[in-house]
Amino acid sequence: MDAQFWDERYGSRDRLFSGAPNGVLVAEADGLPPGRALDVGCGEGGDAHWLARRGWQVTAVDISRIALRRAADGAEAAGADIAGRVVWECADLTATPPPADAFDLVSVQYFPLPRRPDHAALRGLLAAVAPGGTLLFVGHDLADLPPRLEDGIVPADYYQPEEIAGLLDDNWAVLINETRPRTAPAPAGTHHTHDTVLRARRVR
Repeated sequence: MDAQFWDERYGSRDRLFSGAPNGVLVAEADGLPPGRALDVGCGEGGDAHWLARRGWQVTAVDISRIALRRAADGAEAAGADIAGRVVWECADLTATPPPADAFDLVSVQYFPLPRRPDHAALRGLLAAVAPGGTLLFVGHDLADLPPRLEDGIVPADYYQPEEIAGLLDDNWAVLINETRPRTAPAPAGTHHTHDTVLRARRVR
């Protein structure tokens, strides 16, 4: 699932996703005071646009230049109040960690983070949350997915929110660790009926 994979996937159609923000982000972040947010795997920018409208300064990162171009174009079309609040970055966060202690919210919505023995990429995302900040990590319930997807991807090879909750140390307070019904219809061609949700606050 490298840059070529995602560029080909985004390039296969005019729009891959709806453009609306993810329902779990809306539900969990709506009451948070605006600050600095990291949108991990931002795609076509629906979450970043939503956060920017609510006063967040957003660093939106994706590995696909096609997705980022669409996201930036959408922000420009929406107006300077959004475009000026988002920095779009092309990067592979599984290889290069974001800045440490830099974000009041790290939002990871359905991002395929591959499991590694040393947890290096995961620890990089955790370290990016500033003290007092929030980690919001959302995935598809594995019960909704086949063991192997049509493109050969094995969902169980990627971190799940409940697993991450078990890896957090006493610098974290787990606020939500649950499976819940989706608030929006599943993407076309999929059968995702439930989300797995981890919300945790870094206490120090």
